Amino acid sequence: MSITRGPISQFIERNYLHFNSAALMDAAKGYETHLNEGGKMMVTLAGAMSTAELGISLAEMIRQDKIAIISCTGANLEEDIMNLVAHSHYKRVPNYRDLSPQEEWDLLENHYNRVTDTCIPEEEAFRRLQKHIHKIWKDADDSGERYFPHEYMYKILLSGELEQYYEIDPKNSWMLAAAEKNLPIVVPGWEDSTMGNIFASYLIKGELKASTMKSGIEYMAWLADWYTKNSSGKGIGFFQIGGGIAGDFPICVVPMLYQDMEMHDVPFWSYFCQISDSTTSYGSYSGAVPNEKITWGKLDIHTPKFIVESDATIVAPLIFAWILKQ
Repeated sequence: MSITRGPISQFIERNYLHFNSAALMDAAKGYETHLNEGGKMMVTLAGAMSTAELGISLAEMIRQDKIAIISCTGANLEEDIMNLVAHSHYKRVPNYRDLSPQEEWDLLENHYNRVTDTCIPEEEAFRRLQKHIHKIWKDADDSGERYFPHEYMYKILLSGELEQYYEIDPKNSWMLAAAEKNLPIVVPGWEDSTMGNIFASYLIKGELKASTMKSGIEYMAWLADWYTKNSSGKGIGFFQIGGGIAGDFPICVVPMLYQDMEMHDVPFWSYFCQISDSTTSYGSYSGAVPNEKITWGKLDIHTPKFIVESDATIVAPLIFAWILKQ
């Protein structure tokens, strides 16, 4: 029986025939095949994909069970919620390439933090979230409880406390979709984020204990257990948006299990795709070709491998549209 696809998918299939567009099409079909054969998929989010509003397409992927687990930067974790509660206060700067140092300083003075062409408002985004998340951290701290960074975010979202501030359609928030599914998330290097910095400030002031926040090492131990329990059959694929720690941290769980835990029957990642505008370069994780990962015990010789050298904000929604048959 033929699959009825929507206009976006039809456009891609008709026009994306060569070069990076063909790589996009191949990667999308490979993702779909992996799921159809019973596989699961990890999606990793680098940089500031949430501020780029990837949630518009990512949230539906989560709702339709096309993603089994996410690894993301601390920035992506918090910035999706900030966009949810402060969207109308964001400022777009389309001429960001032409800004002088003085104009950049003026943005700072007006409490705007720029991410490429988009400025996040400090008061309505950072401080609004801080006010509410601090209480959840403090309650856990007082009770001697410990949670992962994303679990605190799930708590605040599921409490309904932030609904009074919603400024976008909630269905476009991937964090809200993830919280409602209790989707597994790992957030390596969470302390390198605004909420991480804020948590550290409370620690320095003696208001919170470091142990109240579970660590990156604990994330790796948790991921090792999850991978072991979920990698049977077709296995787990790895769909990497950008590079950096969000990708490098979780992909290492396989060689860690094999080499350090000596679990020699642990399966390799069974699909790999990276969307990146990082060109092949020396000593760069983001710029390494997929075959280099074979030497590190992450991918098998036969693992389907795709790399799309383009802007993830363009490519990822198109691949997701294909998976969702839009």
